[in-house]
Amino acid sequence: MRALTWHGKRDVRVDTVPDPELQDPEDVIVRITSSGICGSDLHLYEVMGPYLDVGDILGHEPMGVVEEVGADVTALAPGDRVVMPFNISCGHCWMCERGLHSQCEATQVHEHGMGAALFGYTKLYGQVPGGQAEYLRVPFGNFLPVKVPQGPPDDRFVYLSDVLPTAWQAVEYADVPEGGTVAVLGLGPIGDMAARIALHRGASLVIGIDLVPDRLTRAAARGVTCLDLRAYGKDIGDAVRERTGGRGTDAVIDAVGMEAHGAPVAKAGQWITGHLPDAVAKQLMEHAGLDRLSALYAAIDIVRRGGTISLSGVYGGSTDPLPLRTMFDKQIQLRMGQANVKRWIPDLLPLLTDQDPLGVDGFATHHVPLEDAPQAYNDFQAKSDGMVKTLLRP
Repeated sequence: MRALTWHGKRDVRVDTVPDPELQDPEDVIVRITSSGICGSDLHLYEVMGPYLDVGDILGHEPMGVVEEVGADVTALAPGDRVVMPFNISCGHCWMCERGLHSQCEATQVHEHGMGAALFGYTKLYGQVPGGQAEYLRVPFGNFLPVKVPQGPPDDRFVYLSDVLPTAWQAVEYADVPEGGTVAVLGLGPIGDMAARIALHRGASLVIGIDLVPDRLTRAAARGVTCLDLRAYGKDIGDAVRERTGGRGTDAVIDAVGMEAHGAPVAKAGQWITGHLPDAVAKQLMEHAGLDRLSALYAAIDIVRRGGTISLSGVYGGSTDPLPLRTMFDKQIQLRMGQANVKRWIPDLLPLLTDQDPLGVDGFATHHVPLEDAPQAYNDFQAKSDGMVKTLLRP
């Protein structure tokens, strides 16, 4: 089959690799029909090389059609249309029974002290082959795949793999009071969708902050009050307070994460780490790693006293400095973590039936063949050609 594989920093290629095979009686083989490129994929493209091997298959936002099922699979049959959550969960362990599917005890990566394994994502999360490919082996076939109706285009359902549950959890964790206010830092796919969900769930004011004109225009068209970071710079907190009675928003969603703009020292550190031998780079990342924390620092400034910060942007540093005095004094609540995808599917599926209140049908800005994925990665990282969300078509 053809699959997108990692070959080094900013070097991904479409190669011919062996087809996946059933390995367990509960496995299914899925023929992929759509697979998204995620902002988290750019972390692999840029900074996570020490935890990847040449030839690793990327991608954690796939959907497709069941081709083959294991002997113990009763919930699916060939021909069923399914979406695969990005985190791999069994559905019956202690964590899964409590809705913490991203911490599944059956797939935790104990070697690295990490939570549930992920499709297409580094040794830290199990190094499981991903879904930017023609076929995908999916474990826990009786629980993990999300069966969706035939008929509507893939764009209606593919975001159940990551974008929708991650954005939904970001809003849930933000704990916006009824009729309250929320600021969303970063209007990439997750931030954009989180802003839409916050408005759908009744927020009276959603402030979106970014510095990419296309993203600001796109969010403004959905009713988000947009602030261009290029215009406000370090005064962005004052701009938010001017619109919220001098207090700041009830909640802030940080949808940016470790590769925020600014923070030149941390940026330089990431660049140096990316050019070190893997063994040295791993030690540096695990014992002295720093993220670019510009977005998180902004969130701490913007949120009102007694408010909540919800982190959905990925952070990977081991020694990130936080202004705990300020956080304590402002009585800030902080929630974070990988989305528990299966936990939120019952909330999301009703929004994807006859109506489309979140605008998923037009959410993708680009649809490209799998063979063009390397150029799509380059364009997405450069934020060029108006690219916000790309779906690959194997």
